[in-house]
Amino acid sequence: MLAATVRSGLVESTHEWSGAAVTCGGDVIESWGDLDRPFFHRSAIKPLQATVSQEAGAGLDPEQMALACASHSGQPVHVAIVTRMLGQAGLDEGSLQCPPDRPLGSSARARLLAEGGRSTRAHHNCSGKHAAFLRASQASGWPRSSYLDADHPLQQRVIELVREVCGHDPLPVGVDGCGAPTLRGTLRSLATGFARLGADPRMAEARAAMVRYPALVSGNDRPDGRLGMWWGGPAKVGAEGLMAAGRNGIGLAVKSVEGSARIAVVGLIEIARRLGLLSPAALDALAADHTPVVLGAGRPVGSIVPDISRWQP
Repeated sequence: MLAATVRSGLVESTHEWSGAAVTCGGDVIESWGDLDRPFFHRSAIKPLQATVSQEAGAGLDPEQMALACASHSGQPVHVAIVTRMLGQAGLDEGSLQCPPDRPLGSSARARLLAEGGRSTRAHHNCSGKHAAFLRASQASGWPRSSYLDADHPLQQRVIELVREVCGHDPLPVGVDGCGAPTLRGTLRSLATGFARLGADPRMAEARAAMVRYPALVSGNDRPDGRLGMWWGGPAKVGAEGLMAAGRNGIGLAVKSVEGSARIAVVGLIEIARRLGLLSPAALDALAADHTPVVLGAGRPVGSIVPDISRWQP
């Protein structure tokens, strides 16, 4: 499907996205584009990684579980929870193997720069996942120094769970931006996984944490975070233009061909709208993320249209 950026009545650019709505059993309800084109699931499967960490003894409370599922914005609250996750296990930031990074959220990044702060490993959007990996490895007696190796016992359990839940062989693995193994999938497998995530008792802790603390999973100043606040189920962004959400046995997944997270959120809201999965109040609240405004000199002069076939000049 093609979205379009419209400025002053003229289509300036188009944005291709593919999407799927799938049940727990893998039945496709609706689809647009290629459901079986391979890509890496990237951060979209953090809830499954967090579930494995918890099962391996990470001992996360709900707020910490939300951070384990998160691509967080690097706000002070995010960093504080990650620091507490490490401290409770007798670890510190130096134990994290994700690289130092600036906050993902624009306001958090601006605050850090204004205060003269430096990039740290805790600011990395994946630091909660890494802290959970470390706690699980320590609790299970597995090596902490090699927790990112694909053949580490923890990562092997992640591979097994993703294969089971998504119904797709996730091998061979790649390396994510944070250094963790990243697993292969498709829109069909990602949507299937989120259908299961939204209903399976095994993943109830991850699901509950994401629903209760969407601002910890992302950030209030990001489109995926605002969608999470209104969705009522687990919702998760992934790098290179992925967005997935699950609720009541239905999973939605969108891939932006150009790798745009903003277009992925536009597409997921559009799928949810077409299927009647968002209330009128939710659609009103998410209007700025469903059809983002295009500005000229600070005033609206157009918008991103989710489906160009419905646009009338």
